[in-house]
Amino acid sequence: MDEIESLPDLTETLRTRVPLCGLRLQDLDLTGHEDELLGRTDVEGMVILGGQLTEALHAHLRSHGALVFPTDPHAPINPYRSSLYQPHELYTGLREHGYEGTPDAKAYHWSRDGSLEHDAFVTLLRAIHDDSITDALDEFIEDAPVVGVMGGHALARDTTAYAVAARLGHDLAAGGLTVVTGGGPGAMEAANLGAMAPNADVLAEVLPRLGTVPSFLPDIAPWADVALAVHDDLLQVPVGDTRVRSVGIPTWFYGHEPPNVFCNGIGKYFSNAIREDGLLARCTSGLVVLQGAAGTVQEIFQAATRLYYAAEDAALPVVVLVGRHHWTELVPVWPALTALAAGRAMEHRLHLVDTVEEAAALCTGH
Repeated sequence: MDEIESLPDLTETLRTRVPLCGLRLQDLDLTGHEDELLGRTDVEGMVILGGQLTEALHAHLRSHGALVFPTDPHAPINPYRSSLYQPHELYTGLREHGYEGTPDAKAYHWSRDGSLEHDAFVTLLRAIHDDSITDALDEFIEDAPVVGVMGGHALARDTTAYAVAARLGHDLAAGGLTVVTGGGPGAMEAANLGAMAPNADVLAEVLPRLGTVPSFLPDIAPWADVALAVHDDLLQVPVGDTRVRSVGIPTWFYGHEPPNVFCNGIGKYFSNAIREDGLLARCTSGLVVLQGAAGTVQEIFQAATRLYYAAEDAALPVVVLVGRHHWTELVPVWPALTALAAGRAMEHRLHLVDTVEEAAALCTGH
């Protein structure tokens, strides 16, 4: 089954006159190809996922066996999108209407609308959206070596710990890795910021700017506004390559955590379970865990479960916990992890360190 996600690919497919049966057309404006498609009857099994088409084309395709998936004009998102979100897209209208007027906030409220809780069509649209995001993430990241950075969402921008997390993200990206986080504020934002920064000097320059609005509480709008300005300035500085350095994978399940903007692409999900599993599955080159609380602990043990049940000959990523006192005394996860790992392949892939420099070296091999 071939997926067609761009108009140039559709143009080429129609030009070559290959059979259209079984094709998947995702989020395309078909109005410019209407005459050609009206002249084709070999469309049985073709699936049209969203996009734009006239009633005449809709009727023609369906009459010859194609399946056209509708959308909901009241939905704040496009469930059939073929690409990741970009920061300005999620925060459209921020300055004019505040955060509550942005697509991100509207999507959150749509996901929590009690009147839609048992609406099968809305449930289907959200599921299709999340599957589309997974597909887009696969295409965006491809075979890049990915390291995940986990940590608490409450870390303020004007703290030393935030600067340290940013330095970690920068060191990992400079070492050739793609940095993936849960896409939220705090330590996640810091790591994504560091990964996007073209060099250490630029990173040091922008940290004080962000520190003027330390937290997304009590008002998300100024927090996001200064970040978008810094994001745009970072894009003006040459990095030296075109590879993906920074990806965020947030969720509307945690509506109180706005997405951070320091990402080449943002894969935002309605389902936190699918989001968590997909995030950890992509961490092929390691997972670095900064200090955090319940959400971070959940991610540690989800990663540990993957390692615990992995085949003996599997290539296992390293899992590095940063902060001996935190993970052995305040939130004593380390003793449980080492007890689980004893005698298994994962035993030698777990590390407890005190500095982000040690963590970066374990992931990059430098």
